[in-house]
Amino acid sequence: MGLIHDRYDKNVFITSLDFLFNWARRSSLWWLQFGLACCAIEMIAASMSRFDLAERFGMLYRASPRQADMMIIAGTVTKKMAPVVRTLYDQMPEPKWVVSMGSCANVGGPYDTYAVLQGVDQVIPVDIYVPGCPPTPEALYYGILELQNRVIKYETMARKQGIAAAEQYREEARQADMAAVDAAPVAPGL
Repeated sequence: MGLIHDRYDKNVFITSLDFLFNWARRSSLWWLQFGLACCAIEMIAASMSRFDLAERFGMLYRASPRQADMMIIAGTVTKKMAPVVRTLYDQMPEPKWVVSMGSCANVGGPYDTYAVLQGVDQVIPVDIYVPGCPPTPEALYYGILELQNRVIKYETMARKQGIAAAEQYREEARQADMAAVDAAPVAPGL
């Protein structure tokens, strides 16, 4: 016993399988490859070598909604495209998260017309709003970090208080975000 006694204590980490899976899920969200307009160029720029969003956070673009944890709506959502967005959202497994990127996805942008949806939150629930026209890759970084904080809080509440309490917190946060977006001042000309 003397040769291996206390030799491996510092190198052994014991945890539950649930904790390990949840840690991996929040630390490497896989997002649905879905760009609609000019904001998609900024989303692509965030994943290129200068900003390297995907590599730094362990994230991957997924072409299938059945393999994605998160959907980034980047660009103008028309009323013709809204059912497709909803179908893709419904195909994603739970828990699923949504980031609305850019003024057009958030509130319709400068397009106050009959054909443009005035906010993607009319079709699917949005967790994080990234403002800007177009938003910078740094703004998308900040939105992803905020989303990871919400995922951590959601998982902690689900583990300690139950999934119903976590879903209630998530819905209250969404309602508060929607109210903040609606109350935000609109720039002249928009």
